[in-house]
Amino acid sequence: MGGSPLARYATTALGAPRPRTVCGEDRPPGLAAIYSLFGAHVTLATVPRTGSRAGLDKDPRDVARMFDAVASRYDLTNTLLSGGQDKLWRIATRRALAPVAGERVLDLAAGTGVSTVELARGGAWCLAADFSLGMLRAGRERGLHRGVPMAAADALHLPFADASFDAVTISFGLRNLVDPVAGLTEMARVTRPGGRLVVCEFSTPTWAPFAAAYHNYLMRALPAIATRVSSNPDAYVYLAESIRAWPNQAELAARIASAGWADVAWRNLTGGIVALHRAIRGQVEAD
Repeated sequence: MGGSPLARYATTALGAPRPRTVCGEDRPPGLAAIYSLFGAHVTLATVPRTGSRAGLDKDPRDVARMFDAVASRYDLTNTLLSGGQDKLWRIATRRALAPVAGERVLDLAAGTGVSTVELARGGAWCLAADFSLGMLRAGRERGLHRGVPMAAADALHLPFADASFDAVTISFGLRNLVDPVAGLTEMARVTRPGGRLVVCEFSTPTWAPFAAAYHNYLMRALPAIATRVSSNPDAYVYLAESIRAWPNQAELAARIASAGWADVAWRNLTGGIVALHRAIRGQVEAD
């Protein structure tokens, strides 16, 4: 398919209130302390392992505890609840970001590291970062991270110098930040001018009958299935609520643009259940 590499995406100019077009849709079928997890040395804080869920106020401590509590079966539960689509979404994210050898890539909200492993297939040096120590621990103990470097970090206060990375991505994590725009701004800070961003996140189905069925699944079937397979079913009630409260594709594009990213574009996956938003880090203005 010829033309611009962004041809399959909807686009918006930096600072524009709403994107201009929609195209390329796929039809449906706070913790300031940094703990290093490189090499054999692992230092992890003690975190309660009792079941918990966060509220829509998204208190960072509640969110971290919730993910700690689901860590042991997180990837399995996601695969079952998505009907295996999660693996395809990871592949689509890698292709959208297009990491190559010699680049440094930051994978935020990386969880157990399976998303980072997929990104590393392109030959880039990829760092898995998450503020749930339980998730990082689960990935390391079960070998899911396959040797990719891992570090605990708060997305609102990243422990990296300005322009440290060639590209940054966050999958199903932006929605969990207490201030998503502040998180996007921080991602821009650590990305070099001209660097790339890809946000993979739940979104709004674009076909009304499918959207109705999907919302019914979110509020009824998903929590019921999670009760059978998840180590913390209450967390999936939060998942359903947070998805319903999340902005649609155009609104998220505007938020990304407001955080210092240019050429914002998106592509729907699985009929809009998930959307990939892509953007470029603009040039930093001299003081």
